[in-house]
Amino acid sequence: MKTSRYAILLVVLVSLLAACQGAPLPPAAVASTPVSGLVNTAFQAQSPTPVSAEVIHEADAEYLLLTNIYERLAPSVVNIEVSVETPHPDIVEFGISRASGFVLDTEGHIVTNAHVVDGAQAISVTFNDGYVTTAELIGADVFSDLAVVKVNVSPERLHPIVIGDSDSVQVGARAIAIGNPFGLASSMTVGIVSGLGRQLPSAELINNDITPGFQNPSIIQVDTDINPGNSGGPLLNSQGEVIGVNTAIRTESGIFEGVGFAVPAATVRRVVPELIAKGQVEYAWLGITVLPVDEGYGVAALAEPLGLPVEAGVLINNVSNDSPASKGGLQGGSHLETVRGRAVCAGGDIIVAINGEFIATMDELVSYLVVNTAPGDTVTLLVVRGNETFEVPITLESRPTEIDVPLCGE
Repeated sequence: MKTSRYAILLVVLVSLLAACQGAPLPPAAVASTPVSGLVNTAFQAQSPTPVSAEVIHEADAEYLLLTNIYERLAPSVVNIEVSVETPHPDIVEFGISRASGFVLDTEGHIVTNAHVVDGAQAISVTFNDGYVTTAELIGADVFSDLAVVKVNVSPERLHPIVIGDSDSVQVGARAIAIGNPFGLASSMTVGIVSGLGRQLPSAELINNDITPGFQNPSIIQVDTDINPGNSGGPLLNSQGEVIGVNTAIRTESGIFEGVGFAVPAATVRRVVPELIAKGQVEYAWLGITVLPVDEGYGVAALAEPLGLPVEAGVLINNVSNDSPASKGGLQGGSHLETVRGRAVCAGGDIIVAINGEFIATMDELVSYLVVNTAPGDTVTLLVVRGNETFEVPITLESRPTEIDVPLCGE
C-alpha cells in the first residue's frame, strides 16, 4: 500500500510539473526521473530572469533627473559660516553658525536667510569645490527672512541659479533641496510640495524681538527633509529652478519631523533686488487685523454662523488707528459674537478683491501687497458691507514700528 501511495503521488507531481511547463512528459520520463530532480527542474524553470535594459532605464529615469540636477546645481550652492555671539536655529559650534546659500549672479551676490546672518561678526563662504572666501553683508530683511551677502571672486567661480515661478507651484509637485544639513556639505533631499499659502512669523518675531506681528505670506510647505544647516539653501523644481528659499521647520525636537517651509520665489524677486540696491526693504501697510484662517475663523468658516453674504474674502476684525485703512473709511467689527467657543468681532467690512484681483484669504491679500505694492501706492479694494458692495481707494503707507489697535467696536 505504501508503494502504491508513493507511485500515485509521483504521478500527480509529474503531471502538475508538466502542466506548468505547457506540455505533458512522456511515460519514460515519469519512470526514470527521481523526485528530487523533478523538483529542482521546477524551481529552475520558475527562476526570474533580468528585466530588459529599457525597463531599467524607465525605472531609473527619476533618479537620472535628480543626478543631473545635483551635478548642475551643486556648484551653485554654498556653505555659509557666521561668527555669532548668540545661538542660532542652525548648527552652532564654538560661536560658528553654519547654513546654506546660493549664487544669484556673476557679480558675487549670494542669497541666504536673514536669521542666518543676524548678529554676524564675520561671514565666510565655502564653495562646492572647497574654496573659502570672506563675504560682506549687503542687506537683510527680517519680515521675509531673506538676506544677501557678497563675495569678491572670479566670475568663473560663480554659477547662478535661475529663479523660477512659485505662483505656478502646485501641491504634489516635486520639491528638491540642496544644502548643508548638520554641516554636511552638498547634500540633496527630495520630497513633494505638501501645502501652499502658509504664513510664518517674521524672523524678528522668531528671535523674540518686539514687532508689530507682520506675517511672511505664501510660504511653501514641503515634506522634503530640511534640517538645521539647510536654512538659506534653494528649494528646486524638476527643471532645477528655484521655487523657494528653505527657511524653517516645524519641530519639537530640533530636527526635521515631516514639515518644512520655504519663502516663495515671488518674494525673492520682490525683496532681493531692493536689498541689493538699498540694503533694506520697505513694505506697504494697510492697517487691519483678522482672525486666523488656520484656526477655522476665515470667511468661509464664519459665513454660516455669522450669516455673511459671501464665502470668500477678508473679514476685518479691527482697523488700526491712524492707518491707511482708517483714513480710507474701512470699518472693523462692531460687536462680539461667540463662534465655536471663541469671541469673534463681527459686523466688519469684507474685502473681496484688490485692484480687480479676487482674494479668498488674508494670506492672499498680504501676498499681493508684498509682491505688487510699495509705500505710497494707491490700491482699489472691493468691499462688501452688509448688503452693499463698493470700491474704496486706499493710499498705502510704510509699515510702522508701533501699531495702535482698538478693541472691538471702538
